[in-house]
Amino acid sequence: MSEEKLFSFHTHSDLESEVITAPRYSYWQSVFRVFFRNKVNIAILALLVFVVAFAYAYPALTHYDPFANLMDPESKHLGPAGAMQYFGADLKWILGTGASGESTFDAIWNGSRISISLAFLCAAINMTVGVCIGAVWGFSKKVDMIMMEVYNIVGNVPTILIISVMAMLFAPTFWTMVFALTITGWLFIAYQIRIQVVIIRDREYNLASRCLGTSTIKIAMKNILPFMTSIIVTLLATEIPSYISYEVFLSYIGMGMKDMSLGRLIYAAEGAMITPGWEMEFWSPVAITAIITVVLYVVGQNLGDASDPRTHM
Repeated sequence: MSEEKLFSFHTHSDLESEVITAPRYSYWQSVFRVFFRNKVNIAILALLVFVVAFAYAYPALTHYDPFANLMDPESKHLGPAGAMQYFGADLKWILGTGASGESTFDAIWNGSRISISLAFLCAAINMTVGVCIGAVWGFSKKVDMIMMEVYNIVGNVPTILIISVMAMLFAPTFWTMVFALTITGWLFIAYQIRIQVVIIRDREYNLASRCLGTSTIKIAMKNILPFMTSIIVTLLATEIPSYISYEVFLSYIGMGMKDMSLGRLIYAAEGAMITPGWEMEFWSPVAITAIITVVLYVVGQNLGDASDPRTHM
């Protein structure tokens, strides 16, 4: 072959030499790509979406009256087969009836709506307040001195004791439980965020921002919090199920809210646990509670792992 075919001259261009041919990187696209890469995550997320959607859609489409069959003694404590035979084949009788002749299936999903709403609302309040205060707490040494004293006092008091006292002082309603779960709940989240902020606050890019005159609030919100996305998601994954657990525990010991939440249903059906033929009244809300808390935790943990940029390679 001739030299003309083997070689060709290439002119130099300063502009073209500066072009970087790396692919464009999108953080959240990478997060969802890593998360949905695992087929188990897709199945668990689908189960979570179904449970949450059904908990809100089913009570809205049906009329639930727990005392509709109160005067009918034959309708009380029926098993699934007995309820189907007595009332007819219907989805609402698939789990039998309770102590007042009410549908156990309807009671569970109404209770699930209340418990899930409580958990999501408390998580939104505590995470928002805790993350914002924790970011400033870890970056400002003046705030750190004050908040550490507050944490040392409140942190030594058991959380369940604080929640129990708040529930006893006020009427046991939905908003009382929200207040009890959020009055100090944000403090422990803020402390976790503070620890992470202290670790990364003195890195080179933060020192450079401080030398350029960037305010503490802006450095905390722009330079530090985005770096901790995976940590925040992991905290959220543990917080949401814990609020459902607190509500169920307090209701089970008789200190929860009056609304028929999952915890209240378990408390009301405590005697059915050991009564032959009535077991479904107790174990049905227990099973739904376990499914909701476990699925929320697993989805949150896996999403937290996917939020770590080191998994995007």
